[in-house]
Amino acid sequence: MESNAQKYSHAPVHDVVVIGAGAAGLWAAATAAKRGLSVLLLEKTPRTGTKILASGGSRCNLTTTLTAPQAAALFGPKAARFLRPAFDNLTPVGVREHFAALGVPTVEAPLEKIFPESQRAKDVRDALQKDALDAGVTIAYESPVTALVKACAISPGATRWCLGVTGRDTIASFGVPGCGAEKVAEDSGFIFANHVFLCTGGESVPNSGTTGDGYAWLEKMGLQILPPVPALAALTSPDSWVHELSGIALEPCSAKLLDGKGKRIAERRRPVLFTHKGLSGPGAMDLSGHVARGLQLDPSARYTVHLDLIPDHSPEDLRGKLVDGAGQTGRPALGALLPVALPRRLLAAVALAAGLPESIIKRGELPNLTKSGRHDFISTLKALPVNIDGTGGFAHAEVTRGGLALKHVNPRTMEVNGWPGLYVFGELLDLDGPIGGLNFQSAFATAQLAGESVAVAPAHASEG
Repeated sequence: MESNAQKYSHAPVHDVVVIGAGAAGLWAAATAAKRGLSVLLLEKTPRTGTKILASGGSRCNLTTTLTAPQAAALFGPKAARFLRPAFDNLTPVGVREHFAALGVPTVEAPLEKIFPESQRAKDVRDALQKDALDAGVTIAYESPVTALVKACAISPGATRWCLGVTGRDTIASFGVPGCGAEKVAEDSGFIFANHVFLCTGGESVPNSGTTGDGYAWLEKMGLQILPPVPALAALTSPDSWVHELSGIALEPCSAKLLDGKGKRIAERRRPVLFTHKGLSGPGAMDLSGHVARGLQLDPSARYTVHLDLIPDHSPEDLRGKLVDGAGQTGRPALGALLPVALPRRLLAAVALAAGLPESIIKRGELPNLTKSGRHDFISTLKALPVNIDGTGGFAHAEVTRGGLALKHVNPRTMEVNGWPGLYVFGELLDLDGPIGGLNFQSAFATAQLAGESVAVAPAHASEG
């Protein structure tokens, strides 16, 4: 009777199989293919780059105006060290030049952002997809991977990678009938690869197809996965007065996250938006990963965000303006004395939080404001406390915090230590940065390293 090894000895073997046709997968596939390798890109949904299309309000903030060291530093010290080789190899300027060469010129925007000149995320996705196809990449849609193993029983190569793939088109074109030993579906095929690029993304925006598929395969290999939590999501607050301010946007604003003991955890100076559930906008969303991780570790943990509503002016400056106003004739309003115009509803909330008299809250007038009242009002302007009880969750998070521990990956190649031929990069790694094109920069730069490294690495498969 014919053995499995004999049965599948003539099965197709690809130089590289890429799992996940997102930003990182498309970039890496094109990079590897341009170096003469046969590349198959597997995507479980009907299209590529779904998260690209939705990013930046469908405009796609694809990188940053910051230098490579400045951008890496925003991921935190440990991650910055890991990202240094990738960001040095493909800088933010390099990303812009690459897209310009693909016919997508870019423009700068406030807060260090870079967008396509067309302001269309679709142009970014289409350019990456065309680049991959022009390089010779074969893309298989609706082809979810159900198993990823090294040297499975049917493989003719002792160190070859085997992928169980569900999908009629995939099986007909690239695979062979199933492998029950690997417990994949009956309608699955097996694909063989010398190298695997695993870039399935995290768990953010699961309706785009990023449902954390890669975590289980990596854990099965004995690798450490930092538990995923949502990041770059809105913050929820139990404070009803916050909900009543829905629609008010603050720019500039400084948002400082404190734990239950008043310890500062993080701070970001970015716009903040009051919503009917809490706080959103970059300033709040950049803090959400800390909240999500903390609540995962301790569901009873308490958090507060202190909002500096007038970050460009010191308490002394504000005090001087209020003192000068007290000497004016008539009944000057508090808002008129401030160097920044704040909505009346917000000023009333500040006055209430500061414990000011009812007359101040209702009419916003300065009369009878005591020295201590003035101090409390200014202190609250500089640190308006908002209680936080959660985030918007994975469904509304832009990225995932957590993933494959960085200690398992060679930062110069993205190859997984101890697993030759397996490369992990993009959001599947324990890397997440703030809003502003940083996470796309990370995805593109790590993908570039993987694509370049596999092109010069020896094939990790024997011909048995």
